[in-house]
Amino acid sequence: MLKPFFSSYVECGTDEAGRGCLAGPVTAAAVILPKKFKNQILNDSKLLSLKSRNNLKKIIIDNALDYAISHVSVKVIDKINILNASILAMNQAINQLKIKPEFIIVDGNRFESHNMIPFKCIIKGDSKYMNIAAASILAKTSRDDLMIDLSKKNPNYGWEQNKGYPTKTHREAIKKYGISIHHRKSFKLI
Repeated sequence: MLKPFFSSYVECGTDEAGRGCLAGPVTAAAVILPKKFKNQILNDSKLLSLKSRNNLKKIIIDNALDYAISHVSVKVIDKINILNASILAMNQAINQLKIKPEFIIVDGNRFESHNMIPFKCIIKGDSKYMNIAAASILAKTSRDDLMIDLSKKNPNYGWEQNKGYPTKTHREAIKKYGISIHHRKSFKLI
């Protein structure tokens, strides 16, 4: 079962979704869960079924002391690169929290705190710590919902299925139809 990183601090977990996609924003979430929060299913969003992620999304939203979600656009990704856009999205989500965290735990190995709050990067943190796993789920479900909405206006690319990731079908659609305004021009699309 996942656990909190510290028990004595107001701890925020943050994670992003969509970093490896060819289209759409990079999305991050920041979550502060109650110290005594427990859930047997909560884990890295990539390890869970769609149904489990959606069930957990509601549980997280209903139980979190605070949470926030931020999307950073394709235009910004192309301007500052995907790593910097991911860090920006996480900082924007953290800055939207009404409760100021005393410590941030970040999934991955790169982060810069824009608000001077101490932090720790944890590789595979979304499968180790509850706050990061919760942020992983909110970021993924929020971004997936956004890509499903975008697919209604851009039906050629299969985003309702691939969510903008570089699948064979997505790349073939780019070859056939060209790129949309939602594609990352700084990425190798074909």
